[in-house]
Amino acid sequence: MKVLVTGVTGQLGHDVMLELNRRDHEAAGTARRQPEELPDGADFIQMDLSDEASVKIAMSELRPDAVIHCAAWTAVDAAEEPENRKVVYSANVLATRFLAEACTSVGAKMLYLSTDYVFDGRGTRPWEADDTCFAPLNYYGETKLLGERAVAEALEKYFIVRIAWVFGKNGKNFIKTMLNAGRSHDAVQVVNDQVGTPTYTFDLARLLVDMIETEKYGCYHATNAEETPGGYISWYDFTREIYRQTGLNTELVPVSTAEYGLSKAVRPFNSRLDKRKLLEVGFTPLPGWKDALHRYLLEIGEL
Repeated sequence: MKVLVTGVTGQLGHDVMLELNRRDHEAAGTARRQPEELPDGADFIQMDLSDEASVKIAMSELRPDAVIHCAAWTAVDAAEEPENRKVVYSANVLATRFLAEACTSVGAKMLYLSTDYVFDGRGTRPWEADDTCFAPLNYYGETKLLGERAVAEALEKYFIVRIAWVFGKNGKNFIKTMLNAGRSHDAVQVVNDQVGTPTYTFDLARLLVDMIETEKYGCYHATNAEETPGGYISWYDFTREIYRQTGLNTELVPVSTAEYGLSKAVRPFNSRLDKRKLLEVGFTPLPGWKDALHRYLLEIGEL
């Protein structure tokens, strides 16, 4: 299978390319800048995702069987700045629409990565994959929801996969930030009233490639599993486990979102994502988050 991956310099795109290579798929990647390295046999495709003509030309020449669309503007707070609104919309909505329409033209299936931020975060009930009670609280979530709709309007053969709290080797993430903070401060404040589960890109990449090898189209939720049924965690719980596994003795201070008060973007309190649909259609869900964290810390040389 010939697969185009967008955003290959990011955490997820990088791991998706590696997974495709492990399975001997013909992989091509694109990003704003050329990556320092790609898996053996993979190509880098010059494509300006914000330019409709560029996307059409590149897709008609490549003619992939599938596209895994990892590229996005993900700086949630910066997306709130008025001067960034146009580029955020271009990256998360227009680029997605252009890709989806190009997939229709060449007969390719498309997998679009979305987010828990398309929901309003109220209550404690886990959001189901086919929920339609969308009410994004910030501009990032709003544009990702518009991206979902662009995919659904343009294509019949598509996957929408919502993820949350992403971490991977190739880039910045919450784990690296907390490790740096724990080594440079005697005490660290961490929010304890935003609840969900994290997503390790190594595990997610495996699932995404599983998906595009099938025709089981639709919307799905995919984060690493809770350790116990209903055992969702807060950012404070996550940090506590990060420090436990790495042996850091930094004092952790749980605070509410209001007390923390540093974010420009409003964030959902309830990021619980129900992943039962994966099992129902025959996909293998991601393993537990503590195990994923342990493997990740080994991968980046922290253990």
